[in-house]
Amino acid sequence: MSAPRGVLARVWRDPRARFGVALIAAFVVGAVVGPLLPGQASVDLAGIVARRFAGPLSRTPDGVWHLLGTDRFGRDVLARLLAGARISLAVGMLAALVSTAVGVGAGTVAGYVGGAVDRAIVGVTDAALAIPRVPFLLLLVALVEPGAWITVLALGVTGWMTVARLVRGEVRSLGARPFVEAAHALGLPAYRVLIRHVLPNALTPALVAAALGVGSAIMLEAGLSFLGLGVQPPTPSWGNMIASGRDALLFAPWVSLAPAAAVALVVLGFSWLADALESAIAGERID
Repeated sequence: MSAPRGVLARVWRDPRARFGVALIAAFVVGAVVGPLLPGQASVDLAGIVARRFAGPLSRTPDGVWHLLGTDRFGRDVLARLLAGARISLAVGMLAALVSTAVGVGAGTVAGYVGGAVDRAIVGVTDAALAIPRVPFLLLLVALVEPGAWITVLALGVTGWMTVARLVRGEVRSLGARPFVEAAHALGLPAYRVLIRHVLPNALTPALVAAALGVGSAIMLEAGLSFLGLGVQPPTPSWGNMIASGRDALLFAPWVSLAPAAAVALVVLGFSWLADALESAIAGERID
């Protein structure tokens, strides 16, 4: 079976992957260099009235040009959008990392050990999948003080089940392949066969779930923050930015539309990347 390197080479030849990576990279670069842009600093209290709800491509009385306009407190929407990108992207990626790590660990143990251990892990996974994720998330974050780290943990511990099922099925399938049986026949220790031969090949489907998981986590974080149960103001995230402009949609729609568009574009980028990964894995298996 081909190594993940071959799959990644196929992925990069797919235009969807290149467009997706370009979208994601644009927001990552913007999040990094955003604080360095001139004229993007927070405004002083004295100029709030003069600067509030300035439209996109407008210049406020103090001479500052605002590409995406300002919000109700006279803050530059682009500056907050890029600051919110650091929070939203970090929360989404960390949550996907937690769920992928837990799912890969559980799925690998279940698929490779088998027996009672497999049945126990599958039972826990099925029980967790039976719990509606969004109501459970709302209950979980409502029981503790909202914040970025709580949101990461809540999203991470509620998103590992799909990864676990994918990895378990892949490990069980790989365990019957000739190259794995040959490794066992040569007397290699079980842990070495798992680490060097089974796990690298079982991780490729998990990459698809991880890419989709980042987009899903970003959307869920935005929903929780919109409801006031995620990242709390004044720390900007795309969810609480959308919430802050919902009562100004009629006369200042850019306050909410800018972060909403950012969420949509980032999720689209990760979806394109996941589609390219899935197609590459399918093509590699056919070959």
